[in-house]
Amino acid sequence: MSQELPPLQGDRAEANLRAAVYLLLELTALGMERVVLCPGSRSGPLAAAAGLLLPGGLKLHTAIDERSAGFFALGLARAEGKPAVVITTSGTAVANLLPAVVEADRGAIPLLLLSADRPQRLKNCGANQTVNQEDFLAPCCRWFAQADSRGLAAMDRAALQALARRANRMTLAAPMGPVHLNLPFEEPLHAGAEALQRLAHELAAMGGCPAGRSPRSSREHEAGADLLGLDPDLPGVIVAGPWRGSPGQWPAFAAALGRWQRRCGWPLLADGLSGLRGQAGLELVAGYDLILENPDPALVPPQMLRLGPLPASRRLQRWLESCGGHQVLISEGDPRPLDPLGTVQASRSDGLSAWCSALPATCWQAGQTAKANQAFLASWQAAESRTQTWLNAQLTHKAAGSRPDEPSLARALSQLLPSGLAVMLASSSPVRDWESFADPGGPARPVYGFRGASGIDGTLSLAAGLAESLGELVLLCGDLALLHDANGWLWHHQLRGRLTVVLIENGGGGIFEQLPIRAPASLDFERLFAMGQPLDHTVLASAHGVPSRRIGSLAELGDALAWALEQPVALLEVRTDRQADALLRQRLRQDAPARGSE
Repeated sequence: MSQELPPLQGDRAEANLRAAVYLLLELTALGMERVVLCPGSRSGPLAAAAGLLLPGGLKLHTAIDERSAGFFALGLARAEGKPAVVITTSGTAVANLLPAVVEADRGAIPLLLLSADRPQRLKNCGANQTVNQEDFLAPCCRWFAQADSRGLAAMDRAALQALARRANRMTLAAPMGPVHLNLPFEEPLHAGAEALQRLAHELAAMGGCPAGRSPRSSREHEAGADLLGLDPDLPGVIVAGPWRGSPGQWPAFAAALGRWQRRCGWPLLADGLSGLRGQAGLELVAGYDLILENPDPALVPPQMLRLGPLPASRRLQRWLESCGGHQVLISEGDPRPLDPLGTVQASRSDGLSAWCSALPATCWQAGQTAKANQAFLASWQAAESRTQTWLNAQLTHKAAGSRPDEPSLARALSQLLPSGLAVMLASSSPVRDWESFADPGGPARPVYGFRGASGIDGTLSLAAGLAESLGELVLLCGDLALLHDANGWLWHHQLRGRLTVVLIENGGGGIFEQLPIRAPASLDFERLFAMGQPLDHTVLASAHGVPSRRIGSLAELGDALAWALEQPVALLEVRTDRQADALLRQRLRQDAPARGSE
């Protein structure tokens, strides 16, 4: 393609603005409603275009930190099941999106990145702020496209619409994920007041943003209407990992799961991020992490239905490897191999509902669940009952004056938080404690965790994005995770959803206390691993206008939550002893009820 300057069609600054408007206008028509905008000059036409589209219903969020912006957009996209748009300027701004893009890739979250750039004539010749930004995100993106290298204004409206449509299609294709459009702009960049007013009048005459069309995914149902080798008349187990489908898929998934379980009577081992704990009508096992510390051979099934990615429990993973038998994996629209254990013999990616719907009518016409299946389920139910009764005795609300511990905090939160209130669990200890120690008898609620890459990047910004979409959220996280994304507090002043942060302040990386790396006296564990920081999180929150309270014992938790949930954004700090808590977790696993005992 020629690198000559495009001929002027009137004012080039206005042409840049019009091209940006046409691109965003088509994206909104495809159903993209939310734009997260970062500051910049080269991206000025995109920023102005977003501003012009606000009267038509575009939802705009602004962020000074591109890393935080990327994670906020991830929270929006996870909650709503459709792509959020992130706009950045050129240079290192694009590089700061990489952590969020990695999570979007691994977690199958739709995301559209629009980066402004210099035209090709200014690349590789020493021009300011020109870098190989087109390569920064490529390994993790579903698709990358470079607009006309002479500048976006060199593209006509039809070409811009085609670019938007393909970007939308690619971010929603199975598996959903990030798409990067690199958009060069030739100077002058910034249209004057008259051009802005002309375009505003034109958009008003059009009715603003066109009514969003429901985006369609390019997924195709896989062929095959058989049982994939499973026999519902023999004992089996269902293992449900973290939910990664879209919100619109959830009702059909839950209905199909209930239908399958009623047919076969198999126990359901449900990960804390599956969204299934607390759901009525399911024969659910939540204490498998403790039950499988010393597994009973009587609990080993000859077959297994696995749903989605693996749960975090290492004990469950070792058990799955040792079980053998016939294992089938069904995911919700992710055709990538989700079997790091290498134990799956058959798989589908078109979802549980599609599979159940395609099964022959004869599969559903059986009478009462087979007696062997009933007996197998009863064995799992007995183990679950023993475990949960024992945990209730071990992890009770501690009296005033006694220091909180993290396993008890997870259980207390699962019991005290109102039904339906969404929770986000930070990576490392919080998500693992919830999996092992949360009370399955607590109210049902959406539970979010970003385990695609299992990092602590962007924790607070992710929570803010979820709260914005869902209306209300509680984040449970550790001190290093919160500090790692301290800029996330900046969302406070534009957040329309309520966010309560329950902070575990244990003086550093508590997850490392659970690894066998503290013992050697020659190693400075605190410096090399824990890395506790001398920082008062309540002071940092206060600097951002966020009120906070410290909780001295779990007896205070109920009142503190009642206060926090009434605030737009609030911080509850719970100080724990990470060494003591690591020993407590070891004791709980060692002392959990033995098979068949009370």
